[in-house]
Amino acid sequence: MRLWSLHPRYLDPQGLVALWREALLARAVLRGETKGYRNHPQLDRFRSHAAPVSAINTYLVGVYGEAVARGYSFDSGKIDSMQTCMQLPVTDGQVSYEWHHLLQKLSARTPALYEHWRGCHEPECHPIFVVRQGQIEPWERQSDSTGTNG
Repeated sequence: MRLWSLHPRYLDPQGLVALWREALLARAVLRGETKGYRNHPQLDRFRSHAAPVSAINTYLVGVYGEAVARGYSFDSGKIDSMQTCMQLPVTDGQVSYEWHHLLQKLSARTPALYEHWRGCHEPECHPIFVVRQGQIEPWERQSDSTGTNG
């Protein structure tokens, strides 16, 4: 499961569809509707919010907005609430880690998109996140090669 801190605009089609599915799964976990993924570290930042299900719904709104911008037909009925006023913190170290991770994925999977984005040195975050200074988040599962995780 990868719930990107990055703005969904940077994802290739496969990545955007996967993000939608994984965010819906994350919401099911936060609602207690599934036994799988309950201890997944990517959920920690949503659990830390006073209203975790509302926070993941806000996250879904951002993903849905990108899908609409691309002409995709994601089902907005799967989002409980279209509120977008919530915010969660994310560190600049986390954003940098994810950016390099995504670029590595794009270079292998969608080289044209990699070429388009590789010159970007300050990627935007998903609208729910507010960047603060810091290292990679403690919940991130780092690997030796950022292409193998998430």
